[in-house]
Amino acid sequence: MRRYHNHYCKVEQSEQGEKVSMICGTDEAGRGPIAGPVVAAAVILDPDNPIEGLNDSKKLSEKKREKLSLEIKEKALYWTIAQSDPDEIEAINILWASMKAMQRAVEALPVKPDIVLVDGNRVPELNVSAKAIVGGDASEQCIAAASILAKVERDRQMLKWHELYPQYEFDKHKAYGTPKHLELLEKYGPCPIHRKGFNPVKRLLANL
Repeated sequence: MRRYHNHYCKVEQSEQGEKVSMICGTDEAGRGPIAGPVVAAAVILDPDNPIEGLNDSKKLSEKKREKLSLEIKEKALYWTIAQSDPDEIEAINILWASMKAMQRAVEALPVKPDIVLVDGNRVPELNVSAKAIVGGDASEQCIAAASILAKVERDRQMLKWHELYPQYEFDKHKAYGTPKHLELLEKYGPCPIHRKGFNPVKRLLANL
């Protein structure tokens, strides 16, 4: 039996012919920010409809991510997006909230993948085979696609939150703990989407 990987799926050649096994990639965006949700995506790419330029979302410009996000949604066999909100992040911590978001994304797929490739060094609780790959968003096309969808969706949500809470300038820093964000947080205090368990917010609340 001959086996090889083509970044999208595994093809097994046997006496019965080729069998294509669907490989799902999943990744999250938003573990580091001090406000807003952590968003995850799951993607099964189409080997007959390749997408050029897939890479770790952090290595792509915003314009390129937006373009690729549309292309992924158009060309992928299946894709889903899920998230964990600030209240859940506070309740179970950011690591497990990230795992929960990826679990939700995978379980929302209309098909059961044969294996799930996860960016990082651990896998969420799933009812399918899964493999953690450190740096997978740069080495596996399906994980890269998931990282792009998750990042674009989270940024889109932060722009909406900016409309509600313009004083924090979420449109500029997307809720990461930049010096400007911390300055505005100190000035105005936390809003409902700030993560109360994260140190800058926690310290501020402790002094109120």
